[in-house]
Amino acid sequence: MDEVTFAVLGTGGIGRRALEVSQHKEALTPVAACDRHGTAIDFDGLDVDELLAATEGNIDSEPRDGDVATDGGAATAESEGGVKQHGEDEGVVASEQARPSADPIQDVIDRGEEIDAVLLALPNYEHDFIPRVADRFLEGDYSGVLIDVLKRSRVIDMLDERTETFEEQGITFICGAGATPGLLTGAAALAAQSFVEVTDVDIWWGVGLKSGYEDNRGTVREDIAHLPEYDIETARDLSDAEIEAIIDDHEGAIEFEDMEHADDVLLERAGVCDAEDVTVGGILDVRSDEKPTTTTVSVTGTTFDGETATNTFRLDDATSMEANVNGPALGYLKAGVRRNRAGEYGVFGPAELMPGF
Repeated sequence: MDEVTFAVLGTGGIGRRALEVSQHKEALTPVAACDRHGTAIDFDGLDVDELLAATEGNIDSEPRDGDVATDGGAATAESEGGVKQHGEDEGVVASEQARPSADPIQDVIDRGEEIDAVLLALPNYEHDFIPRVADRFLEGDYSGVLIDVLKRSRVIDMLDERTETFEEQGITFICGAGATPGLLTGAAALAAQSFVEVTDVDIWWGVGLKSGYEDNRGTVREDIAHLPEYDIETARDLSDAEIEAIIDDHEGAIEFEDMEHADDVLLERAGVCDAEDVTVGGILDVRSDEKPTTTTVSVTGTTFDGETATNTFRLDDATSMEANVNGPALGYLKAGVRRNRAGEYGVFGPAELMPGF
């Protein structure tokens, strides 16, 4: 395929790793990266090594009001939590390629004609957060590809409500395109091809975060929202100390059952099975390099000749969360660009297209 230019919104764990992985993907050129503090743009291609070195440790922490990543307003760097600092500047501004900005997202939108795709690598602290970011690109007359790695089922309906507008403006939106939902959703769709009826899809994941909570704050906070005693709103309001206490209560390894993961609605909208037939759970260990359990997708169904069987897809324990999230995200980004250039616009899920390599 032709060369693809892309931007990354957010330079936390997912954004940083996406930039790093892109160096190993053919035909991908990162040309913009931003966080709440500023924007780095170079249409000859960002110097990823310099950007990552300069912003080492700039991982998102506690959410705060006025955050540009949420609503496009001014950042409040003095508030509690925040990104950690490197050198004299905060966030992406620590890079010699970046400049401070009161509205970094708008910086990217304003240069959208030169950007084929945008990866939304931002913490999803509110259900309507990703749809609101999409609205900003619609308002800015962007035409191209938007891709996210969201997790929540109810967000898909919010994006589907915008399908007609996306189509009119020439936007191809790929939702839930990380690991789960994403890679594992796509694996379930493939495994289902053996059957004429799918009765159960069971996704069970294991993640070991060798760098701990300190460097994966957004991911851990989002996962805690899936515990029975929390939701996305209450988890958003937890302090770092409270999250550390929750981790301590679980001795570093938190188990999740019946999570509200978008795999269910994404498989239903692709015609694989009913959303109620999908279950998602897993174990997150923030104190070990090792995965606490093997990640598997099991699809049970009935074949055309009346047999009941289960097909199982298994990820090797050696593949890291970063590899399983960012590799597929960039693969789906490439697939989205192909669709967009072919004139296919609207909302797509990871069970509806194969990622590019």
